[in-house]
Amino acid sequence: MTTTAATDAEDAEDAEDAEDAEDAENAARSGANPRFAEALRELGLDDLHARIRRFPDATRTAAEAAAAVGCELSQICKSLIFAADGVPVLVLMDGASRVDVERVREELGAEKVTRAKADVVRETTGYAIGGVPPFGHRTRTRVLADRSLLEHELVWAAAGNPHAVFPMGPEDLVAHAGATVVDVRERTP
Repeated sequence: MTTTAATDAEDAEDAEDAEDAEDAENAARSGANPRFAEALRELGLDDLHARIRRFPDATRTAAEAAAAVGCELSQICKSLIFAADGVPVLVLMDGASRVDVERVREELGAEKVTRAKADVVRETTGYAIGGVPPFGHRTRTRVLADRSLLEHELVWAAAGNPHAVFPMGPEDLVAHAGATVVDVRERTP
């Protein structure tokens, strides 16, 4: 390695270290999980850190999040992991609705769809249940977004931990998640 190449390699390493430090600083300031902070940077959404809201009490459930934020339950975006024939799939659902597993199965053309276990959720997304954001996951999964999310101007989703949420227009959220818009919520009788 020549001196110039060594210097270039050191400069690249220093730049990467600076980005990691910036991600950690943004995450600490906003309350977001560091992995999610990195995803925001990669997506060009650094300005979102200023809008992340952190709460002393957990917002693991949609009802807890809606109460903390002061919004309608349906304005909470739940990020739920299912296993379709054993393959993880993320379903984004409004907080007031439940996922109809049969409709998910039909949408995916799967034989069997079940709720993923906690260890699968963490392994797939890098986050614990109750703090899973709609994007910024450890692995790439297929994402379905229920059409009900689009009924709002703004929705709130987890920022990678059970104490922090962020607001975003639902169309932008669906786009950043790489989701396909579908109808998979339970029908009311």
